[in-house]
Amino acid sequence: MSWRKMTMKFAGTCIVCKKKIEENEVGLWSKGIGVKHLACAEVKELRCLVCGGPAGCPQCEFRTDCNLAKVSQLCICKKCNNSEGAFISYQKAVAKKFPILNLKT
Repeated sequence: MSWRKMTMKFAGTCIVCKKKIEENEVGLWSKGIGVKHLACAEVKELRCLVCGGPAGCPQCEFRTDCNLAKVSQLCICKKCNNSEGAFISYQKAVAKKFPILNLKT
């Protein structure tokens, strides 16, 4: 489903920044996904799922093939990836972000 630019009929919470989107504010809506601010839709660099810092998009080996507007928000930065227990840390971060998955780590 694609995102639709519209004036919000109801207040909501942005799925990207978690801040409030006011009624009558222009934002983006996608059925079954939620709403987000126009500014939040302009992704310049992804965040690391583990530490929350920049994922390192400008130096990423996949940057030429990556479409930041379409890719998952599950990237990991080089620092976290190179740390001991990186996979365990990543699994825990995914389980925390998506508790509905009921993952066992």
